[in-house]
Amino acid sequence: MVAGRSRPLTEPGLQADSSGSASGCEADAMSATGRPTRAELAVARGKRIPHVLAEDLALVFVGINPGLWSGATGHHFAKPGNRFWPTLHRSGFTDRQLMPHEDVLLPRYGLGVTNMVGRTTARADELAPDEIRTGGRSLARRLRPFRPRAVAIVGLGAFRIAFDRPGAQVGRSDVVVAGAPVWVLPNPSGLNAHYQLDGLAACFAELRVALGLPDRRLGDARSARRA
Repeated sequence: MVAGRSRPLTEPGLQADSSGSASGCEADAMSATGRPTRAELAVARGKRIPHVLAEDLALVFVGINPGLWSGATGHHFAKPGNRFWPTLHRSGFTDRQLMPHEDVLLPRYGLGVTNMVGRTTARADELAPDEIRTGGRSLARRLRPFRPRAVAIVGLGAFRIAFDRPGAQVGRSDVVVAGAPVWVLPNPSGLNAHYQLDGLAACFAELRVALGLPDRRLGDARSARRA
């Protein structure tokens, strides 16, 4: 699935442009090595990174907020040990495992990614509950121009706080954002010991199947059999 034409967001300078670069952000100084230095991580605190959004996406993933690696590189789920990208592939959303710097390719798969809270911190638990609630309220305004068919909050605890659902569980919720049903997925951070990679992939795959999206790994398997 190829996503529609991108449109400007209400937050200037934070939209990934169609060339695959980030408008209004510093050039990725880590492109040569892929690893930010301690100094670069230190100054990344409080930064914001581009949303990856386009019109009529099948699904938009919503992280809690960017970590320091994401703030330093400008890309989502960038820290080594975060399992978002391998989970996305194992669950069949992508035909191969994308790297964090390839996050701008997600609309080609009908997917997008943004964060509930924009500012970068070392850990999500540095966010105050009111900040998370404000971030939850801002999602509708941010996503409405793009009309996604579904939204997935990647983090059960943050979802419970943002939408005042203390008893919520992983799966489809009763919340609607910008006209789209909201699903809750486990946080793929390596700090989430409740889920191993296979368990994360199973939760993500359940959502993919519920949305009627194809298992993109099957194309690779068929090509291998023909070879």
